[in-house]
Amino acid sequence: MSSIKDVADLAGVGVGTVSRVINNHSKVKPETREKVKAAIQKLKYIPNEVARNFKMQKSTMVALLLPSIWHPFFSELAYYIEDELDREGFKLILCNSGGKPDKELYYFDMLNQNKVAGIIGISYNDIEESVSTDIPIISIDRHFAKKITCVTSDNYTGGRIALRELLKAGAKKPAFLGSITPVYSETMLRKEGFIDEARSLGIEHIVYEEPDPVLDHKKYFENFFKAKVHRDVDGVFAITDLFAAKYIDTAKQYGIRTPDDVKVIGYDGIQDNKLFHPILSTIRQPVEEMARMSVKLLFRKMEGETLEQETYRIPVEYRAGETT
Repeated sequence: MSSIKDVADLAGVGVGTVSRVINNHSKVKPETREKVKAAIQKLKYIPNEVARNFKMQKSTMVALLLPSIWHPFFSELAYYIEDELDREGFKLILCNSGGKPDKELYYFDMLNQNKVAGIIGISYNDIEESVSTDIPIISIDRHFAKKITCVTSDNYTGGRIALRELLKAGAKKPAFLGSITPVYSETMLRKEGFIDEARSLGIEHIVYEEPDPVLDHKKYFENFFKAKVHRDVDGVFAITDLFAAKYIDTAKQYGIRTPDDVKVIGYDGIQDNKLFHPILSTIRQPVEEMARMSVKLLFRKMEGETLEQETYRIPVEYRAGETT
């Protein structure tokens, strides 16, 4: 791997000159700048961002804290966040916590010590007392008492839409399947919207939840089907698409067919490849818009601007599939 000294030797200049070119210093002759750039390209030299940021006391790195990079929704979100950061010349540090509170706290401490420019984070753990606002932060789905700006989809309306669409598909006794998180997040509004819409229409409905995290989906759905509450359920609104897919798979083992016996709607809209069947009916989150808005709001915070809202909710839409 080439060093900054290798670049300097090839260009016939000092290390300081190379550094000034890398940092776009104005006091570099055009011909010298071109020689250095040519040497950088030839040697495929990659500047040490950490060292540069330390010397300049200004970071161009933004951290993204995720519960799991394996989840398709989080992966898609990360893609668009990185793309928006790249447009503005910023780099992304990905922190994959696995949903573990200790690991999230470790990352927050590390990021504060290394002075990243900002943080975009998703956490469903009770870590609020340890989250510092010394660095600009944008939260996705989660509210903190410290008035950290939250970007989310319109979960409440999504729940209401899901109930209406199940009824349109012919469901008479719909059920909500979800989990109970230890701290409040916007995702809980999916259930509230579902319940409020059912009550407003006078529809009999049930709610089935177990404590989060759901480590054993097989056990979760076995418990659901063993419970008397599942009887006569002919419509299911699952809190996520993955929950919906797990329900459909388990229901087959009990001789329950989708959508013949039960109509199913998920939430997220992560299934884009039409090669997979059945194509899930879902409430589609505006993932790209959420990602790009999070970055733009973070930049405004980094500039010292006070944002006019604490929560930015982006509309969702129903996407019909083969399960309703």
